[in-house]
Amino acid sequence: MIAFKQLIVPKRQSPEERRREMLEHPVQPLIISLAAPSIFANVITTIYNLADTFFVGQMGSTSASAAVGVSLVTSTVIQAMAFYFAQGTGNHMSRCLGAGDTEEAAVYVNTGIAATVAFGTLIALVGHLLLDQLCYIGGATATILPYARAYISVLLFGAPFIASGFLMNMQLRFQGEAFYSMLCMVAGAVLNTILTPIFIFPLGLGIAGSALATVVSEAVSFFLLLYEMRKAGITPLGLRYVRVPDATMMRTINKLGIPSFARQVMLGVATSLLNNAAAPFGDAAIAGIAVVQRITSVGNFFQIGIGQGFQPICGYNLGARRYGRIREAYFTAIKMTFVSVAAIGVITFIWAPQLIAIFRDDPAVVAFGTLTLRLSSITMPFTGAAMVTNFLLQTSGKTLAATFLGSCRLGLVLGPVVLVLPPLLGQLGVQIAQPTTDIITTLIAIPMAAVILHEMRTLERSQS
Repeated sequence: MIAFKQLIVPKRQSPEERRREMLEHPVQPLIISLAAPSIFANVITTIYNLADTFFVGQMGSTSASAAVGVSLVTSTVIQAMAFYFAQGTGNHMSRCLGAGDTEEAAVYVNTGIAATVAFGTLIALVGHLLLDQLCYIGGATATILPYARAYISVLLFGAPFIASGFLMNMQLRFQGEAFYSMLCMVAGAVLNTILTPIFIFPLGLGIAGSALATVVSEAVSFFLLLYEMRKAGITPLGLRYVRVPDATMMRTINKLGIPSFARQVMLGVATSLLNNAAAPFGDAAIAGIAVVQRITSVGNFFQIGIGQGFQPICGYNLGARRYGRIREAYFTAIKMTFVSVAAIGVITFIWAPQLIAIFRDDPAVVAFGTLTLRLSSITMPFTGAAMVTNFLLQTSGKTLAATFLGSCRLGLVLGPVVLVLPPLLGQLGVQIAQPTTDIITTLIAIPMAAVILHEMRTLERSQS
């Protein structure tokens, strides 16, 4: 009972207590304790994303439902910038904390927050100037465009809050404060779920109301995260720690942040490729892909949550040069991703038609989405190996390898697959594009993992 309570509401720790836990606590329960809040927060985020899809679907327009999928490209642009600074500063921060250097950790944290607010504002300004182009890149057709413009134009106003919220959420996780980052995300998710139907229907804002609910909720999460970071006290906050990045800092941020940036950009590319490949088969196909992406994100976020639980352990132990502990944590995380996502896949495979119909009860959307979801349910469990390997490579500073692997599933492999399969197989080619990409990416990840793990064994032997 005590262990369960500590998992749900962990006690506050000093920086030195947190460091000892990361370096000495048994690996499996430590990953669980760090991953559980991340998984819960990610699943809650998915639920409120699904709520957006559900309430927009109640508007009775397949084009409006498809517009939510089109907007994912804009969302990934915002997230790509946030993840770049979050991973670039957060990874280095965790290494500094592992080595006991709190001062440099604080510089990276505060500089990351300031940079994300600035770039989020820039994205909002440029995005409004290129609004139609963003819609068309996302796969909007003439009938989808009015809904996409209404949604994306409002969403862009929240870019500074959305980006900074993602950054601080990840920095708290890198510090080992996953529970408190989860609280902030859940608060925003619950608020968004409450506000979305109010803004859409009683206030008559339509699809723009859904976007406005997201912006308000992200702003609330931003201020909650700022409060929690200050309260945690693992790294102090203040303008005196903000720096104009010099060459050394830029190299560090680029080395650790570019893989996540590329991964998120490729997610936008993947959405654009799939939406445009589906466009010849009508708005129902685009809407079907949008719904499937929302549902499969539950499994994807389990993988990400476990990976995020693994990352701070990896960062702290890299700083302390404890390579055997990193290997142990890596294989534990791989097992956890496979088992959890396979269990989710069984559910989504069996009840695929019912799940699709919840969000858009259009026979054409249900027919397209059912087969797409079932095929994805089969291959998703295997992608956990690639996900955790990517986190290992990134945290270890293997920039090119991590960028390449992270880009495979969402672009480098998916692009050629989308170019080849739909012309050959028609609609079926669109539906099997992502599952085919998942298998190829997993096969690519295996030898890459073998190389980095061999390097760590060599370093460990040299220490002995």
